[in-house]
Formats: sequence, C-alpha cells, structure tokens
Amino acid sequence: MTAETDPHRHAHAHEHASLGEHAHGHDHEHPQPAHGDDEVDAGWIAIEHLHYAYPDGFEALRGVDLTISRGEKVALVGPNGAGKSTLVLHLNGINRPSHGSVRVAGLAVDERSVRRIRAEVGLVFQDPDDQLFSPTVFDDVAFGPLHMGVPTAEIHRRVERALEAVGMGGSERRLPFHLSIGQRKRVALATVLSMDPSVLVFDEPSAGLDPRGRRQLIELLRALEQTVVVATHDMRLVAEVLPRTIVMDGGVVVADGPTDAILADAVLLERHGLEGA
Repeated sequence: MTAETDPHRHAHAHEHASLGEHAHGHDHEHPQPAHGDDEVDAGWIAIEHLHYAYPDGFEALRGVDLTISRGEKVALVGPNGAGKSTLVLHLNGINRPSHGSVRVAGLAVDERSVRRIRAEVGLVFQDPDDQLFSPTVFDDVAFGPLHMGVPTAEIHRRVERALEAVGMGGSERRLPFHLSIGQRKRVALATVLSMDPSVLVFDEPSAGLDPRGRRQLIELLRALEQTVVVATHDMRLVAEVLPRTIVMDGGVVVADGPTDAILADAVLLERHGLEGA
C-alpha cells in the first residue's frame, strides 16, 4: 500500500490475532442479508457519505458514495494520496468512519459485526509478507479458518481447495520465505480464500511481478467468482480484467463508469495523474 496506510502495514496478522482471541464456532458463518436478496445483491458493498479523518486531523475521505453489486469486478484508481487504500480498509473494519456508513452483504460494518465482516471480506495486501507469518504454507492458509472455529477436517479441505484455486496445490509443507514473490502473492490470496469470503480486495496485486507472474495473476483474477475490488496503478491490468473503473482523487469519487469509457477519456486521466492502458 501507499504511505497513507503505513500504520496498518501488518493489519492482516493483527486482525487474525483478534479473531483468535474471540473465536466462536459460529463466527465462520456469513452474514445473512437483512433485506430481499435482489436488493442486497445490487448493493453488496454500499458506502454512504463516508468521511474519514486520521488522528492528525487529515481528512482522507470527504463524502464517498459508492455501490458495488455482488459479483462485480471493479478497479479503484487514482494518484497516490487519493484515498483508495483508506477506503478499502473500511470494507473489513480496519478503518472506521468518522461519518457515514459502510455495509457489506446487507450488514453494517461496526463493532458488533466486525468478526463476521472479516470472514466476508478478504483483503490481499501489496506485500505478501504482511500476510505470511507462519512456518509453513499450510499453517498460513489454515490460520484464518482455525481461529474462526472451523472443524479440523473442514480446515484441511479449505486449505487444499484454496491452494488449488491459486495454482499452488501440493505446496502445503513449503516454507513461505523460500517461495518467489509471485508464489507468495498467490499463497497470500489463498489465506483469504480459505475463509470463504464473498468479497476480495486487492492492493496493487501486480506490483513486483515478472511478465509470467503477471499473466498468471490476470488469469486468476478473471477466474474468481467473488466480488473483486482492485486498487491499482496498473492500467493495463484494469483494461484486461476489470469492466468497471472508479477514479478517486482528493478523497472523493471523481468518475465511475465502464472501464473502456474511463480509459478513453484522456482529459480525465491527465487531470487525475493517470495514464491510459
């Protein structure tokens, strides 16, 4: 992530620790939609008038309104400091609004729901080493389900399924620090897939990848069935994978529409420090 999120650098490990401290057998269940399924699916992520100020008083978000439907694949782009990372950290309760609201799967993100929300929203950080802290790949991928109270036999199934989904099947006993950056990124994704989320949020997923790793990432993103939100500067990735693009600058949404139309608007891109694909 950019400098705007440095205080949260190891948030994934810390959030798992808090899950472990308060684990209950039912915590792995997904939130039940509060309204009709069609209504909730259309606003699977619903953000209303979201403001967020850091402790030093800097207002990073200044009234964000945003709705993302279930199953959508969305790019979140903008210059450094636009508020992208600050925004995505609200989706699983790492950041809490100064004003406004965030709902996921029909459930308000707040103190009462945060454990369930963190099972629903998988956050994949730019640096996989922020998420890989166990002796083996198996231990890392099993950590979330274990601390959600998932039965042992189901944990093994989830680990195997998650690693297969990211092309890392059979790597359970490998040491994470012996893997390449691309392999570590895939294992980091498996750590959130094992929690069976409905939303996957990526921060700069293509950063540091060689051309082969980047191509594998693109194929993986295309195959995902979850709602996908990608905060990125990689406009080629946006063009190839993500049909909708949201542009942020100065803590607000300045454009939101089909990716083709956004990328064809040279004036818009230049105004907000972006390059075309």
